[in-house]
Amino acid sequence: MTSERLDVVRLGSAMPARAGLDRPAYDRTAVRPGIVHFGVGGFHRAHQAMYLDALLNAGAGDHWGIVGVGLLPPDRRMRDVLSAQDGLYTLVEKGAGGVTRARVIGSIVRYLYAPDDPSAVLAALADPAIRIVTLTVTEGGYNVHRVTGEFDPDGPGIAGDLAAPDRPSTVFGFVVEALARRRAAGVEPFAVVSCDNVQANGEVARAAFAGFARLRDADLAAWIEQRVPFPSSMVDRITPATTDDDVNLVQERYGVADGWPVVCEPFTQWVLEDTFPGGRPALETVGVQVVDDVAPYESMKLRLLNASHQALAYAGYLAGYRYVHEATADPALAGFIRQYMQDEARPSLPPVPGVDLDAYVDGLVERFANPEIRDTLARLAVDASERIPKFLLPVIRHQLAAGGPIERSVAVLACWARYCEGVDEAGAVIELVDPAADALGAAARRQAEDPLAFVRQRDVFGDLADDERFRAAYLSALAVVRGRGARALVEEGAG
Repeated sequence: MTSERLDVVRLGSAMPARAGLDRPAYDRTAVRPGIVHFGVGGFHRAHQAMYLDALLNAGAGDHWGIVGVGLLPPDRRMRDVLSAQDGLYTLVEKGAGGVTRARVIGSIVRYLYAPDDPSAVLAALADPAIRIVTLTVTEGGYNVHRVTGEFDPDGPGIAGDLAAPDRPSTVFGFVVEALARRRAAGVEPFAVVSCDNVQANGEVARAAFAGFARLRDADLAAWIEQRVPFPSSMVDRITPATTDDDVNLVQERYGVADGWPVVCEPFTQWVLEDTFPGGRPALETVGVQVVDDVAPYESMKLRLLNASHQALAYAGYLAGYRYVHEATADPALAGFIRQYMQDEARPSLPPVPGVDLDAYVDGLVERFANPEIRDTLARLAVDASERIPKFLLPVIRHQLAAGGPIERSVAVLACWARYCEGVDEAGAVIELVDPAADALGAAARRQAEDPLAFVRQRDVFGDLADDERFRAAYLSALAVVRGRGARALVEEGAG
């Protein structure tokens, strides 16, 4: 912290230099858009936008600027903040000992709030200069059934987008209408890159956009399936929600008024399938792993990092913790997630080229323990019905088929079921934030008289409840967490 109080200036293109705060070293007025991104939140700004900024700072990629697009009412605030700051924002990396680096990111050269002017978004997407569309629309944002993988024609906004293709409101409506316009004009399609934590996210994105297109035009759907690239990717960087303390830190340390800075951990990883017929940025020069097959890295991250986050979220919250680093500091919880990763998740993984999995597991526990990030367990618990089936259930299914241990994985489900009863072990109310919150809560509240009610929800669990070994393990874990508490349950699995 500086010893003298700095004069505070608003973040923007004309802002004077600030000691300790890196700024774009390139001429932003010369950067041309080549990417449209849907879902400009904290993670995108800490991750993909950061990589493009690094590329621009290296003197490359001046035709790969980002046009950000917001679709939802909360995105109005992003529109207002980025507009007031010329598209700039501060990215603060925090290691266990405090701030390790702060930099102003300049790769978002334009931001469009779609409800303001849908035609402007369509025009940007149809521009031949745009060769990539990237997505961070959350795990549940692809509108495909979690068990069947089929596109849901009754999803929010779908009927309206089919009725009025030139005035879309959903990401499906915008992307498919833009592709239809490019096809009609003889312009090559852009690549669509999912950057969400979804298994085989490229294939899921293909199924989603082709599924929407099929409701509109079978020929267009076939063209999308055959001609549009959908590279898979794996993304990783812990990025908690921005707090008032983060805003104050940027102002007090650097004398900069930033309406929406981003705080993240120093670690970052992006593994990207090299399927870009229309060209791509030279991201491998700034640390991105460009590979032929993302699947091994994807499985590693989802089943180790993301599933362990779920384990910490429910067991930790029930036990009275509210932050990830606090839960990880509990030896029982730390031992539990470590043994889950080593004994149950790792055997379910294919070989991961170039990765030492022992070191990866150790690194995850260290990352979770970082007290500077202050990531909340409540954030990790959001939308579990979309996350658990992708992160944890594949581990259980693999271990059931292989005859391997499932006790810790099943304990996570039991803690989730207890969490969904809506009160923690101290009697405090838990707010369920989940698209299936009503069904989850109702099933969890029936557990006293019907202990299998929660896992009989086939939309989430499929046929797992039909497996005798699974049922026995689940009933045992549920009895412990409901009778003696979450910490007692994880203590049993931490050895």
